[in-house]
Amino acid sequence: MMKMTKVAAAALLLSVSAAPVMAQKLSPAVIAIVDMDRIVNESAAGKQAGTELQTKISGLQSRASNLQTQLKTDADAIQQGQANKSLAGAQLEQRARAFQEKQQAAQQELGRLENDVQRSRQYVIQQIDAAAQPIITQVMRERGASIVLAEGATVQHSASLDITTDVITRLNTSLPRVSTTPPAAPAQQQQQ
Repeated sequence: MMKMTKVAAAALLLSVSAAPVMAQKLSPAVIAIVDMDRIVNESAAGKQAGTELQTKISGLQSRASNLQTQLKTDADAIQQGQANKSLAGAQLEQRARAFQEKQQAAQQELGRLENDVQRSRQYVIQQIDAAAQPIITQVMRERGASIVLAEGATVQHSASLDITTDVITRLNTSLPRVSTTPPAAPAQQQQQ
């Protein structure tokens, strides 16, 4: 009797493993497309931040121009002193060293200012992205989409799939402006 049970179990096992496996049927994917660059650039918060960032960039360019003028004046004075022999020896070395230090300080200052502008840009994008994500999810659900792709990840798509304008409209209501002043950088980053 025990042999019969083992044989029956083996036969049952073979019949189950030979049966076709039923694949889970997936519903067709409904895709939506969103252009985050447009959201950042065309939203009210993005435009407001863009204006403020442009002011910072103009200040940076102005400062760079002033530093460049100062350095050129100093370099010209050193060259003229060499040419007319009013600068020589230790005095020339001292002026050249001071010029190099001033040049390095100017480069460091401009580097810090450029870094500040970049951090501000990143902070603006971070704020807009954080506010846009729940809106994207909401529009996705309303449209019955199962996936949202970045516009840049598509080769071609129908304009009817693009939800960017809806997201911008809602974002303008929920986030009309953002801060362009990022939180203070950790001490280690500030030293670099």
